[in-house]
Amino acid sequence: MSETAPGQQLPTDREVLSWEQMGEACRSLAQAVADSGYRPDVVVAVARGGLPAGGAIAYALGTKTIGTLNVEFYTGVDQRLAEPEVLPPLLDTHALAGQSALLVDDVADTGETLALVQRHLARHCGEVRTAVIYAKPHSVVDPDYVWRRTDRWITFPWSALPPVIGLGTA
Repeated sequence: MSETAPGQQLPTDREVLSWEQMGEACRSLAQAVADSGYRPDVVVAVARGGLPAGGAIAYALGTKTIGTLNVEFYTGVDQRLAEPEVLPPLLDTHALAGQSALLVDDVADTGETLALVQRHLARHCGEVRTAVIYAKPHSVVDPDYVWRRTDRWITFPWSALPPVIGLGTA
């Protein structure tokens, strides 16, 4: 999710996640999943924000099967579409039949994205559990595994800087 557009103000009450904390968060989430006895056959990461966490958690759990689902919801700081939209390419849901899945995202803010993907996976998987780095109190989904709860805006290490497009010289 892009942090700011030109002229946009950043919220002042924010939580900043470093790459080191990100690693700690993912390891902690993987440990919580393992401690619960859940053994996912597949980790499904919500693109884009859930990709770093999904990969790290899958490695920590020893889960080699990873899928992604592209969802657009946020268009800027605290700006979003009316509802989340699934974007191509689509996840091969036929391969998920009867599988246990761990759905991973960076944050359950409104929870709408997590809810959409959870419903989508539930139509194909035997069981779906959710894991997020952050959950906000107003989320419509209470994830199964949460590293930290906050009501603050979050700056993730992968979205802390603007895109590099157009910054170099040709």
